[in-house]
Amino acid sequence: MIIMLDYKDTRPIYEQVVEKFQTLILKGVLEPDEQLPSVRSLAVELSINPNTIQRAYGELERQGFIYTVKGRGGFVRYNEDLLEIKKERLKKQLLEVMKEAEELNIPLEELVGQLRSGQ
Repeated sequence: MIIMLDYKDTRPIYEQVVEKFQTLILKGVLEPDEQLPSVRSLAVELSINPNTIQRAYGELERQGFIYTVKGRGGFVRYNEDLLEIKKERLKKQLLEVMKEAEELNIPLEELVGQLRSGQ
């Protein structure tokens, strides 16, 4: 499993781990009921403290992305509600960007053009 952390990112490491797993789950890279790496093995792989991974897994479970089986570890939980939540968050972020662009007098057409060109 490839999870890349950005040490220049101002967010805590556990939040980055949570976001990476959310993305992998929502994109279907991690299948429903697939077992997650153990806390210890992922901590070693990423060269970070196991408590950081434990905190990330706890947050993923709280948000409904994973479930834990006592003695066996964490597993992917997937349902359409999670995808809808992510879509709503993305729409909210997009509206915030559009509002900020409007405040800076950047025309909507310019934003759309940049989105289409991927730049």
